[in-house]
This record gives sequence, structure tokens and C-alpha cells, in this order.
Amino acid sequence: MFIPRGASEFVGIEIASHRRAGEVSLPVCVWRGEEDGPVLLITAGIHGDELNGVEALRRMISDGSIVPDAGTVIALPIANVWGFLNSSRFLPDGKDLNRGFPGSPSGTLSQKIARAIMQHVLPAADCGLDLHSGGASENYPHIRCVTGAPGQMELARAFAPPFILDSPLTEGTFRKAAWLAGKNVLVFEGGQCRRLSEFAVSECVNGILRLMDYLGMTASGAPERNETRIVKQTEIVRASRAGDYSPLVSCGAEVRKGDIIASVARAEGGEPAAITACENGYALSVRHAQPVRENDVLINLGIPL
Repeated sequence: MFIPRGASEFVGIEIASHRRAGEVSLPVCVWRGEEDGPVLLITAGIHGDELNGVEALRRMISDGSIVPDAGTVIALPIANVWGFLNSSRFLPDGKDLNRGFPGSPSGTLSQKIARAIMQHVLPAADCGLDLHSGGASENYPHIRCVTGAPGQMELARAFAPPFILDSPLTEGTFRKAAWLAGKNVLVFEGGQCRRLSEFAVSECVNGILRLMDYLGMTASGAPERNETRIVKQTEIVRASRAGDYSPLVSCGAEVRKGDIIASVARAEGGEPAAITACENGYALSVRHAQPVRENDVLINLGIPL
């Protein structure tokens, strides 16, 4: 597809016809600046119940800040349209789109969508961002990348999130498939599924604008940068027993080894069990108060350099 300088295009790539989902297409938005420059790909809504990345792109499209002065932005505002409309992480085939890459033209619906992204969208990009939210837990805004991979830390630092997490590549994810195809795609995580977080959305928008500024795609300047902390590993804090769990630390907070960061109380009463931090670090991901089972994940501690 040829798009002249200063123009935009909105297209739908036809994927398949599905008994439950009807005609399935992949919405693609393209904006080309007045000057030549890099091509930035931004995907959101790969998990249909993760709303913050979708909202971040909607705001940037609405106010025009996504339109580059130089280079090109390609956006998939809702990669998993069916999941988004049905508030579901998955597609109607029951599969997780972000475990189906690089996909297959003759596979399940999720594999067909993954294949369309890999075949028709990714090749045009120089680098990319994949926008996500948390699942059952709230994620403090951060970028996931392989810190030792060529070019990835430069892009992550340009985004300037509160945290950068050194995160290994997971089989079947868009990030790994893109890496194997020779493209650096970073993952943004912020907030929780099925909930809009103004903080996570704002951090996402500001990070995209900082990255566009770093890439020379905008002449309007960049938002103020965060103080970024590098997290080399995470430690999972689990429930020591079943009961009613309450977090005692806010998402993003700094904790010290031995601090009481949560409690689990039995329904029949008695003294609640105190859950302590196993290391010095930051509460990168915090589950909201709810009944839990023994060994359920409660808090994910980011251990800094």
C-alpha cells in the first residue's frame, strides 16, 4: 500500500469468517508525516480485556498527537476486536492471541490473525510497541524488554517509563516472533484488565510521545521524563494459606526485606497470617483484595540492579 507524504489510511485486513464472530478483520491505521523517517508500529488490544493501551491510542488519534511530522506510525488500535467487544482475553477459538505467533494461514482464528500481523504489518516497521495491561493483578507502568539485546535498551530508555524490566522472550508472543524476524518490539504494561487507569493511560501516551521524539518523528518536543529504575529480576510473593487476602502495600511502592506487605485471614476468624517481602524491591504488580487459595500469586516484587 502506497501512502503519500502527509496522508493517512484506515484499512481492514480480512482474516476469516467465523461461526461465532462473523467476518473477522484486522483494523490498521497508518499516518505518514511530511518528511521521511522511521516507521513505528504500535499494537493494542491483543488481549481484548486490556483497555489501557486501547484508550491511549484512542486519545492520541483523537487529539492528533499520533500523527508524525516525519516518518510513519502504523497502529493496530484493537488487534483482538472480538475479545474487546466481548470483554475477553481470548478469541472465540478459546486461544490467547499472544501465544499464537508467528501464526499460520491455515490454523485457528488466533493463528490466522497472528499470521496476518506478521505478514502484512510487521515487515513495514522499523520498531514497535505492544501495549498491555495486567490480568488479575494491577501492573505499575513499565516496559518489558531484553536489556542485553542490541537496540532494545535505547528504545526503552527513550520511552522513559518508571521501570524497565529485563524480561526473557516467551514462546508464542508477538515480541518474540518480532525479534526472530529482526524487529525490536517492546511491551508496555500498565494497570489491570477490564479497568481504565488514568495513570497507566497517561504514562503510556507520554512514553509514546517521548519515543517518537527520540526517533525524530515529531518537532513538538517530549513530555518530562520519569526517573527510570532497571529491574533485573522479579520475585513472586504467594499466599501462605487460603483465606481473605488484603494487600498492605500500594502498586509501585518500595519495600524492604521483611516488611509486612499483605495479610491473609481465615473466614472462621483468628489472627491473620502476615506476608513479608522476601527481598528489597518494588511492588511491580499487586493483586487486589479478594479471597485466595494457598500458593496463589499476590504480589510480584521487582528487584532492582
